[in-house]
Amino acid sequence: MIKRRAGRTGQYLALLGYLVFLGFPLLWLVSTAFKPPRELATLHPTWWPRHPTLDNFRQAFDEQPLLHAALNSLLVALSSAVIAVLLATPMAYVMARHRSRLSRTATGWVVVSQAFPFVLVIIPLFLILKRLHLINALPGLVMVYVVWTLPFALWMLTGYVRAVPRELEEAAAVDGAGRLRTLVSITAPLLAPGIVATGLFAFITAWNEFFFALVLLKTPEKQTMPIILTHFIGAEGVADLGPLAAAALLATLPSLLLFALIQRRIAGGMVAGAVKG
Repeated sequence: MIKRRAGRTGQYLALLGYLVFLGFPLLWLVSTAFKPPRELATLHPTWWPRHPTLDNFRQAFDEQPLLHAALNSLLVALSSAVIAVLLATPMAYVMARHRSRLSRTATGWVVVSQAFPFVLVIIPLFLILKRLHLINALPGLVMVYVVWTLPFALWMLTGYVRAVPRELEEAAAVDGAGRLRTLVSITAPLLAPGIVATGLFAFITAWNEFFFALVLLKTPEKQTMPIILTHFIGAEGVADLGPLAAAALLATLPSLLLFALIQRRIAGGMVAGAVKG
Protein backbone atom coordinates (compact mmCIF):
# COMPACT_ATOMS: atom_id res chain seq x y z
CA MET A 1 0.00 0.00 0.00
CA ILE A 2 2.80 2.43 0.90
CA LYS A 3 4.66 1.67 -2.33
CA ARG A 4 1.48 2.19 -4.33
CA ARG A 5 0.84 5.57 -2.70
CA ALA A 6 4.45 6.59 -3.22
CA GLY A 7 4.25 5.62 -6.88
CA ARG A 8 1.00 7.54 -7.35
CA THR A 9 2.47 10.58 -5.60
CA GLY A 10 5.49 10.42 -7.91
CA GLN A 11 3.19 10.29 -10.93
CA TYR A 12 1.25 13.34 -9.73
CA LEU A 13 4.47 15.25 -9.10
CA ALA A 14 5.79 14.37 -12.56
CA LEU A 15 2.49 15.46 -14.10
CA LEU A 16 2.58 18.71 -12.13
CA GLY A 17 6.12 19.39 -13.29
CA TYR A 18 5.10 18.74 -16.88
CA LEU A 19 2.15 21.12 -16.57
CA VAL A 20 4.42 23.81 -15.16
CA PHE A 21 6.86 23.23 -18.02
CA LEU A 22 4.07 23.67 -20.56
CA GLY A 23 2.28 26.50 -18.80
CA PHE A 24 5.24 28.74 -17.99
CA PRO A 25 5.70 30.15 -21.55
CA LEU A 26 2.00 30.98 -21.72
CA LEU A 27 2.01 32.67 -18.31
CA TRP A 28 5.12 34.68 -19.24
CA LEU A 29 3.47 35.68 -22.53
CA VAL A 30 0.40 36.94 -20.66
CA SER A 31 2.60 38.84 -18.21
CA THR A 32 4.60 40.46 -21.01
CA ALA A 33 1.49 41.45 -22.95
CA PHE A 34 0.21 43.56 -20.03
CA LYS A 35 3.51 45.18 -19.01
CA PRO A 36 4.20 48.84 -19.82
CA PRO A 37 7.41 49.70 -21.75
CA ARG A 38 9.27 50.72 -18.60
CA GLU A 39 8.77 47.32 -16.98
CA LEU A 40 9.73 45.55 -20.21
CA ALA A 41 13.04 47.40 -20.33
CA THR A 42 14.02 46.81 -16.70
CA LEU A 43 17.02 44.63 -15.87
CA HIS A 44 15.06 42.89 -13.10
CA PRO A 45 11.82 41.63 -14.67
CA THR A 46 8.90 40.74 -12.43
CA TRP A 47 6.67 37.70 -12.71
CA TRP A 48 3.55 39.84 -13.06
CA PRO A 49 3.14 43.46 -14.23
CA ARG A 50 3.09 45.98 -11.40
CA HIS A 51 1.09 48.44 -13.48
CA PRO A 52 -0.97 46.42 -15.99
CA THR A 53 -1.87 48.23 -19.18
CA LEU A 54 -3.78 47.59 -22.41
CA ASP A 55 -1.59 49.93 -24.45
CA ASN A 56 0.25 46.99 -26.02
CA PHE A 57 -3.00 45.65 -27.45
CA ARG A 58 -4.04 49.08 -28.75
CA GLN A 59 -0.63 49.57 -30.36
CA ALA A 60 -0.71 46.10 -31.92
CA PHE A 61 -4.09 46.76 -33.55
CA ASP A 62 -2.94 50.20 -34.71
CA GLU A 63 0.27 48.91 -36.29
CA GLN A 64 -0.95 45.74 -38.00
CA PRO A 65 -4.27 44.41 -39.45
CA LEU A 66 -4.66 41.76 -36.76
CA LEU A 67 -8.41 41.30 -37.14
CA HIS A 68 -8.20 40.78 -40.89
CA ALA A 69 -5.28 38.39 -40.49
CA ALA A 70 -7.21 36.44 -37.84
CA LEU A 71 -10.17 36.10 -40.22
CA ASN A 72 -7.83 34.82 -42.93
CA SER A 73 -6.33 32.28 -40.53
CA LEU A 74 -9.77 31.19 -39.35
CA LEU A 75 -11.03 30.72 -42.91
CA VAL A 76 -7.95 28.77 -43.97
CA ALA A 77 -7.82 26.61 -40.83
CA LEU A 78 -11.53 25.73 -40.82
CA SER A 79 -11.56 24.94 -44.53
CA SER A 80 -8.44 22.79 -44.25
CA ALA A 81 -9.78 20.89 -41.24
CA VAL A 82 -13.20 20.19 -42.79
CA ILE A 83 -11.81 19.07 -46.15
CA ALA A 84 -9.11 16.90 -44.56
CA VAL A 85 -11.65 15.15 -42.31
CA LEU A 86 -14.12 14.62 -45.16
CA LEU A 87 -11.40 13.04 -47.28
CA ALA A 88 -9.71 11.03 -44.53
CA THR A 89 -12.82 9.45 -42.95
CA PRO A 90 -13.93 7.16 -45.82
CA MET A 91 -10.31 6.41 -46.72
CA ALA A 92 -9.56 5.41 -43.13
CA TYR A 93 -12.63 3.16 -43.00
CA VAL A 94 -11.57 1.31 -46.14
CA MET A 95 -7.99 0.92 -44.94
CA ALA A 96 -9.08 -0.39 -41.53
CA ARG A 97 -11.86 -2.73 -42.66
CA HIS A 98 -10.33 -4.13 -45.85
CA ARG A 99 -6.79 -5.04 -44.95
CA SER A 100 -4.62 -6.01 -47.90
CA ARG A 101 -1.14 -5.49 -49.24
CA LEU A 102 -2.33 -2.20 -50.74
CA SER A 103 -3.67 -0.93 -47.41
CA ARG A 104 -0.45 -1.89 -45.63
CA THR A 105 1.54 -0.08 -48.32
CA ALA A 106 -0.67 2.98 -47.90
CA THR A 107 -0.12 2.91 -44.14
CA GLY A 108 3.63 2.74 -44.68
CA TRP A 109 3.42 5.70 -47.05
CA VAL A 110 1.55 7.68 -44.39
CA VAL A 111 4.29 7.04 -41.83
CA VAL A 112 7.15 7.80 -44.25
CA SER A 113 5.49 11.00 -45.49
CA GLN A 114 5.59 12.49 -41.99
CA ALA A 115 9.39 12.26 -41.96
CA PHE A 116 9.79 13.87 -45.38
CA PRO A 117 11.13 17.47 -45.17
CA PHE A 118 8.55 19.67 -46.85
CA VAL A 119 11.16 22.33 -47.62
CA LEU A 120 12.31 20.07 -50.47
CA VAL A 121 8.95 20.35 -52.25
CA ILE A 122 8.42 24.08 -51.90
CA ILE A 123 9.88 24.94 -55.34
CA PRO A 124 7.84 22.42 -57.40
CA LEU A 125 4.82 23.24 -55.22
CA PHE A 126 5.27 26.94 -55.95
CA LEU A 127 5.52 26.28 -59.70
CA ILE A 128 2.39 24.10 -59.69
CA LEU A 129 0.34 26.68 -57.79
CA LYS A 130 1.66 29.42 -60.08
CA ARG A 131 0.33 27.56 -63.12
CA LEU A 132 -3.02 27.19 -61.36
CA HIS A 133 -3.00 30.93 -60.49
CA LEU A 134 -3.20 30.12 -56.79
CA ILE A 135 -0.15 32.07 -55.61
CA ASN A 136 -1.14 34.77 -53.11
CA ALA A 137 -4.57 33.15 -52.80
CA LEU A 138 -6.14 31.58 -49.73
CA PRO A 139 -7.59 28.60 -51.69
CA GLY A 140 -4.05 27.67 -52.73
CA LEU A 141 -2.92 27.72 -49.12
CA VAL A 142 -5.92 25.59 -48.13
CA MET A 143 -4.97 23.06 -50.79
CA VAL A 144 -1.43 22.86 -49.42
CA TYR A 145 -2.62 22.42 -45.84
CA VAL A 146 -5.06 19.66 -46.80
CA VAL A 147 -2.29 17.72 -48.54
CA TRP A 148 0.03 18.35 -45.60
CA THR A 149 -2.38 17.22 -42.86
CA LEU A 150 -4.15 14.44 -44.75
CA PRO A 151 -1.59 11.65 -44.14
CA PHE A 152 -1.54 12.11 -40.36
CA ALA A 153 -5.32 12.59 -40.25
CA LEU A 154 -5.71 9.35 -42.18
CA TRP A 155 -3.40 7.55 -39.77
CA MET A 156 -5.31 8.88 -36.75
CA LEU A 157 -8.75 7.94 -38.09
CA THR A 158 -7.57 4.49 -39.16
CA GLY A 159 -6.72 3.75 -35.52
CA TYR A 160 -10.16 4.93 -34.40
CA VAL A 161 -11.92 2.79 -37.01
CA ARG A 162 -9.97 -0.30 -35.95
CA ALA A 163 -11.05 0.34 -32.36
CA VAL A 164 -14.72 0.03 -33.36
CA PRO A 165 -15.72 -3.66 -32.95
CA ARG A 166 -16.54 -5.27 -36.26
CA GLU A 167 -19.15 -7.37 -34.45
CA LEU A 168 -21.38 -4.31 -34.05
CA GLU A 169 -21.59 -3.88 -37.81
CA GLU A 170 -22.16 -7.59 -38.31
CA ALA A 171 -24.98 -7.57 -35.75
CA ALA A 172 -26.60 -4.62 -37.52
CA ALA A 173 -26.35 -6.48 -40.83
CA VAL A 174 -28.04 -9.53 -39.28
CA ASP A 175 -30.88 -7.27 -38.09
CA GLY A 176 -31.41 -6.16 -41.67
CA ALA A 177 -29.59 -2.84 -41.72
CA GLY A 178 -27.87 -1.94 -44.96
CA ARG A 179 -24.25 -0.81 -45.20
CA LEU A 180 -25.17 2.89 -45.33
CA ARG A 181 -27.56 2.59 -42.38
CA THR A 182 -24.91 0.73 -40.40
CA LEU A 183 -22.28 3.35 -41.09
CA VAL A 184 -24.60 6.23 -40.14
CA SER A 185 -26.27 4.69 -37.07
CA ILE A 186 -23.53 2.48 -35.63
CA THR A 187 -20.06 3.41 -36.88
CA ALA A 188 -20.36 7.18 -37.20
CA PRO A 189 -21.34 7.85 -33.54
CA LEU A 190 -18.43 5.75 -32.33
CA LEU A 191 -16.07 7.59 -34.69
CA ALA A 192 -17.29 11.03 -33.61
CA PRO A 193 -14.56 11.53 -30.95
CA GLY A 194 -11.88 10.53 -33.46
CA ILE A 195 -13.30 12.82 -36.13
CA VAL A 196 -13.38 15.73 -33.67
CA ALA A 197 -9.82 15.05 -32.49
CA THR A 198 -8.57 14.78 -36.09
CA GLY A 199 -10.34 17.99 -37.07
CA LEU A 200 -8.82 19.74 -34.06
CA PHE A 201 -5.35 18.56 -35.07
CA ALA A 202 -5.85 19.79 -38.65
CA PHE A 203 -7.21 23.13 -37.46
CA ILE A 204 -4.35 23.85 -35.04
CA THR A 205 -1.76 22.74 -37.60
CA ALA A 206 -3.15 25.11 -40.24
CA TRP A 207 -3.65 27.93 -37.73
CA ASN A 208 -0.03 27.83 -36.54
CA GLU A 209 1.70 27.08 -39.87
CA PHE A 210 4.25 29.66 -40.96
CA PHE A 211 6.56 28.45 -43.74
CA PHE A 212 4.07 27.77 -46.54
CA ALA A 213 2.11 30.93 -45.72
CA LEU A 214 5.32 32.98 -45.88
CA VAL A 215 6.22 31.66 -49.32
CA LEU A 216 2.76 31.64 -50.93
CA LEU A 217 1.14 34.81 -49.55
CA LYS A 218 2.59 38.14 -50.64
CA THR A 219 0.15 40.99 -49.99
CA PRO A 220 -0.75 42.01 -46.41
CA GLU A 221 -4.51 41.61 -46.98
CA LYS A 222 -4.01 37.89 -47.71
CA GLN A 223 -1.52 37.09 -44.95
CA THR A 224 -2.37 35.00 -41.89
CA MET A 225 -1.61 35.60 -38.22
CA PRO A 226 1.82 33.88 -38.06
CA ILE A 227 3.06 36.13 -40.89
CA ILE A 228 1.63 39.29 -39.36
CA LEU A 229 3.45 38.54 -36.09
CA THR A 230 6.80 38.83 -37.88
CA HIS A 231 5.99 42.45 -38.76
CA PHE A 232 6.56 43.41 -35.12
CA ILE A 233 10.27 42.61 -35.59
CA GLY A 234 12.33 45.39 -37.12
CA ALA A 235 14.83 45.15 -39.94
CA GLU A 236 17.70 44.83 -37.46
CA GLY A 237 16.00 42.01 -35.56
CA VAL A 238 14.82 44.23 -32.69
CA ALA A 239 11.35 43.17 -31.56
CA ASP A 240 8.65 45.53 -30.40
CA LEU A 241 8.19 43.25 -27.42
CA GLY A 242 4.99 44.58 -25.86
CA PRO A 243 2.80 44.67 -29.00
CA LEU A 244 4.39 41.42 -30.20
CA ALA A 245 3.43 39.65 -26.96
CA ALA A 246 -0.09 41.10 -27.14
CA ALA A 247 -0.56 39.97 -30.74
CA ALA A 248 0.94 36.53 -29.99
CA LEU A 249 -1.45 36.13 -27.06
CA LEU A 250 -4.42 36.96 -29.30
CA ALA A 251 -3.14 34.45 -31.86
CA THR A 252 -2.86 31.74 -29.19
CA LEU A 253 -6.31 32.17 -27.65
CA PRO A 254 -8.43 30.59 -30.45
CA SER A 255 -6.55 27.28 -30.27
CA LEU A 256 -6.77 27.19 -26.48
CA LEU A 257 -10.47 28.06 -26.42
CA LEU A 258 -11.29 25.56 -29.15
CA PHE A 259 -9.48 22.77 -27.34
CA ALA A 260 -11.13 23.69 -24.03
CA LEU A 261 -14.58 23.53 -25.64
CA ILE A 262 -14.01 20.33 -27.61
CA GLN A 263 -12.12 18.19 -25.08
CA ARG A 264 -15.31 17.52 -23.10
CA ARG A 265 -17.18 16.68 -26.26
CA ILE A 266 -14.50 14.15 -27.17
CA ALA A 267 -14.99 12.24 -23.91
CA GLY A 268 -18.76 12.70 -24.03
CA GLY A 269 -18.90 11.51 -27.60
CA MET A 270 -17.07 8.31 -26.71
CA VAL A 271 -19.65 7.49 -24.01
CA ALA A 272 -22.58 8.44 -26.25
CA GLY A 273 -21.24 6.35 -29.09
CA ALA A 274 -20.81 3.33 -26.83
CA VAL A 275 -24.41 3.64 -25.61
CA LYS A 276 -25.78 3.95 -29.14
CA GLY A 277 -23.71 0.97 -30.21
